[in-house]
This record gives sequence, C-alpha cells and structure tokens, in this order.
Amino acid sequence: MTQIHRAERRVAPAGSVEYDADVLVLGGGPAGTWAAVSAAERGARVVLADKGFCGTSGATAAAGTGVWYVEPDPAQREAAMANREKLGGYLQDRRWMARVLDRTYQQSNRLADGGYPYPLDESGTSQRDSLQGPEYMRLMRKRTKQAGVTILDHSPALELLVDDDGAVAGASGLRRQKDDRWTVRAKAVVIATGGCAFLSKTLGSNVLTGDGYLMAAEVGAEFSSMEFSNPYAISAAFGSVTKTLFFGWATFTYDDGTVVPGAASKGGRSAIARALLQGSVYAQLDKADGDVQRHMRASQPNFFLPFDRTGIDPFTDRFPITLRLEGTVRGTGGLRIVDESCATSVPGLYAAGDTATRELICGGFTGGGSHNAAWAMSSGAWAGQGAADYARHLGLTASRRLSSAGTVAFRNRPRRMFAPAVLAKAVQDEVFPYELNYFREASRLQGALARLDAAWRDISDADAANKDDLSRAREGAAMLATARWMYRSALTRQESRGMHRRDDFPDQDDRQRHYVTTGGLDEVWTSARPHAEATYLEAAE
Repeated sequence: MTQIHRAERRVAPAGSVEYDADVLVLGGGPAGTWAAVSAAERGARVVLADKGFCGTSGATAAAGTGVWYVEPDPAQREAAMANREKLGGYLQDRRWMARVLDRTYQQSNRLADGGYPYPLDESGTSQRDSLQGPEYMRLMRKRTKQAGVTILDHSPALELLVDDDGAVAGASGLRRQKDDRWTVRAKAVVIATGGCAFLSKTLGSNVLTGDGYLMAAEVGAEFSSMEFSNPYAISAAFGSVTKTLFFGWATFTYDDGTVVPGAASKGGRSAIARALLQGSVYAQLDKADGDVQRHMRASQPNFFLPFDRTGIDPFTDRFPITLRLEGTVRGTGGLRIVDESCATSVPGLYAAGDTATRELICGGFTGGGSHNAAWAMSSGAWAGQGAADYARHLGLTASRRLSSAGTVAFRNRPRRMFAPAVLAKAVQDEVFPYELNYFREASRLQGALARLDAAWRDISDADAANKDDLSRAREGAAMLATARWMYRSALTRQESRGMHRRDDFPDQDDRQRHYVTTGGLDEVWTSARPHAEATYLEAAE
C-alpha cells in the first residue's frame, strides 16, 4: 500500500491559514488533479488550490470531451500524428506527440481501472476516446483526495512566492467561503489554472481568465505561440454551449433565409465571421437524420438545454448564432515549457494543461477536446512528477526567505484604484471583434496594442485594490496582459499559419517555421525560437 504524505498546516495569524508542502498545484481541472495525484504518488506532500470547487469548475467538468486515445499500433499512431500536422502549420514535434499518445493511453486505462464507466461498442469493446466531464472530474476529485492531497476549494491564487534566488516557493490567495487568506510554502509549484477565454460566456470558462499567466509573468516566465490564441466557437446567440461539432450538420443562412456561401463548421468559419460583420446569421441542424439526432441528445444533453428552454427545435427551426472567443482555452499558446518534465523557464515552476503551450503536439491549431484532453492528462502527470522530483532534490527549505511576487492591484500608491469591471470590458472591446482578432492586420493590431498598452500603464500606476475587488482586479489585469502577449506575437508572425490569419500576409511562409516567444509586463517583448526539429538536428551535428 502506498504511504500517504500530507501537507502540514501551520499556526497562522488571525485571518489566514498557512501550509507547508512539497508541491503546490494551482487549479483543480484535469491537468491540476492529474498533477496532484502524480506528485503524491512520488511521495510528495501536496496541496491543491482551486478557484472554484475542484471537480465541478472549469471547461471540462461542464461538458463531455473527446480524447486523443489511439491504440499502440504503429500504423494507427502514425496516421494520428500525420493527420493534424498540416492543420497546425507543421510546428508540432513528433517526439512529443508520441509521448502524449503513450501517456494518454496509459492514463485512460488507469481511469477504466479506477471505475470510469466507459461505454461499450456492439462487440463489447470499451470505447476510451471520449469522456463525460461530470463523471470524469468527480472521479478525479475522489482520486485526488484518496492520494492524500489537501484540497482548498473556492480558493483562488493571487500571487506566487519566491526565494532570494528567484525560485518559486509557494503562493498565496483568498479563501472565499472563509473570507480570509491562505498561504502555502512549497518547494515547487505547478500552475494548471487553465487558459484565458476573456469572460466570453463560453460554458465553464467563467473561471478561466489567465490568472496563472499573470502570476508566472510576475516571476519572469516566458510564453510561446501566443499568436495562436484566436479560436472562435459557434454557439447559439442565446446560449453558452460551444459544441461546434454538431454544427457539421447545419445549414447557415442570412436573415432573409438565403444560404451563407462557404459557411461551415469546419473550414468555413471565416465565412460565418464575415457574414456576422454584416448582420445576423442563423443555423439549422437540418442535415441530421433521426439516428444522428438521438445520438446528439444522448451524448451532449447540455447542448440542447438553451433550445428546450426557449422552445426552439434546432433540427427544424432556424436560430441565431454567434462566434464566441475561446482564447488560449482552445488555442495553443501558453507558458513555454523547457524540458520533458513540463518545467517553465523559472526554477521551481511547472505548467500543465491549457496553462502550458500545446505547440509541441498541436502546432498552431487545436480545438475542443481530443488533443487538449490528452495534453491535460499527460502534461499534468509529467508536471506533478517533475515538481515532486525537484522538491525532493531541493531538500530542506527552512532557511529560505520568501517574498511576494504580486504587482498589479497589490502596490500601495497614492493614486486612484481602477474598476475591475471597466478594465475587463476594455479588454473585451479589443479581443472580441472579428475584424481585430479573427482577421488580423498590422495597422488594426497596432491600434489595439496602443490602447491595451495605455490601459496597462494606467493599472500599473493605480493603488492597491480593496479586499472585495482584489480577485476581480487580478483577473482583469491577467486578461489585459494576455491580450498584449497575443497581439504582440501576432504582429511578429508576418504570415498566416494555423489559426493565426493575417489579411496583410495571407500565405504561409516556410521561412517562418519557428516559434514566437514572448513575455514581460511593463514592456512586452518577442523573439523567434527555432522549431524543435531544427534544434535537435543542430544538437545531433
């Protein structure tokens, strides 16, 4: 039987709670729970802090998801890797793709052994290429607790802690239900707080505001592929569910009922975006026969909730649609990882799931489920193991002097405070419009960046947020920082590749088969980094 090691709770001043741990995991979605379990299985004392309730918050818990699960047959694996390379602009790394396929196969089988109710096909074979979010995350919470992990629910992290050498050594945040603060001193931290969807009202994304990005940037972490962060998902205009797959059976029409030329769920979303710039667009799932309709309702019942509530039959009635920005939740940008343990460029800091770049397996394009779910399982496990190994090698840390790394909304300055809601709206005004973010062009990007940079200067000079506004203020600052990294990277990549489209550079340029790295807060910088294949070839020589 595996020995369980639990984090030690410290005696803390009134109004706070403190823990000592080997590994702190920020985020309680798939990547975070896999990281916590994996670290605990390495013998680490682990604390997991979630912004919501671990097991129910985030994008996965709210819906079903496909999984990049492929049997270990060489021909099948080769086809699975080759299938997405062109779509991703040939920025993937075959070594990482193979690693993720191997680990996803193992993790999915572990879920089955742990009691996940995979459906059976007609021959009785377990179908492990999809997961129902509620059941999946309920099981992951159970496994996390069984591993001895201390879970802090409704406890958003606000800032990281660092030692005198700049290594990450914990974090602090809020306990919303207790109306007080928490602090965890840890030897390593895994950030698995998800991506940034800019409060676009996509289902499950209300907690995904890029918080981990901001905290990581404050300690000097680097980001990669942030230009690949502008996926828009099709949704009913009156709903938040973004199951774009179902729109493969749709006909898209203008207000007068005429068909929108070229509009489609796959390969035709730009036509929908251009039509929406002119007026309303409608959809009808009229291409789905009776069997398909029954399968849709059985597999994704939450997709139909807004229709049932409004008395609309999506198979026989036209309904208005919109495109909702999903940002880095469905993009591939995120924290740059520097080795196979999913370490970042900052000692003691690891990244997993949507918080980490998916460029190594997806290149410049991904989407909902499948590769994203596989990456969460795999990177979560690697980050948890890496953090646990780092903590063990670090040894005793009693002598480390720690300081807070938080900047925006923490500084005490004799100036005005900023309004979090106003800031969030200002960021949305720059990232939601299709003509700015979907169809990119230098002068439009430069104009948006000028406004975003000015907003950053304003909040950098603002006074500390009050207690009630602190969490929302940090969310707004994180969204603003994310938007600036996105657009600065988009300006740097002067071509169209993957999901990144430039009206002024409509073609893919083979000379730009590289990664764009970015970082910084007061001054955002970018640089080109060789594609992984070129790096390994140079090393071999």
